[in-house]
Amino acid sequence: MAIIITDECINCGACEPECPNTAIYEGADDWRYKDGTSLSGKVILPDGTEVDAEDAQTPISDEVYYIVPGKCTECKGFHDEPQCAAVCPVDCCVPDDNHVEDEETLLNRQAFLHGE
Repeated sequence: MAIIITDECINCGACEPECPNTAIYEGADDWRYKDGTSLSGKVILPDGTEVDAEDAQTPISDEVYYIVPGKCTECKGFHDEPQCAAVCPVDCCVPDDNHVEDEETLLNRQAFLHGE
C-alpha cells in the first residue's frame, strides 16, 4: 500500500529528502516519473499506460506535501519501514487505503523505477 500525507501536514519538508524514489513533492510542484529513478523517455508503466518519464505531471496537492502513489514503494527494497513516516514530526505520513498493494507489487515497482 502506498503512503499518503494527510491534511495535518505542517509543510516542514522533513519527509522529502528521505524518499528513495523521489515520490514526495512540495504542494503545487509538478512531478515527473524520471525524478530520482532510472526512467527516461517513453516508458510503459506496470499498469500498461505509456508516458514520457520527463513530462511534468499535475500536482496531487496544492496545499501540502504529497506522495505520488505510482512511485511509492513504502521504501521496500531500501529500508525496513517507510522513511517518510519515520521522520514526520506530526505523524501525517500514513498508509493510503485507496492504494492497497502487497509486498511483491511494491518490490516490482522498486525494480521498475530503478532498472533492477
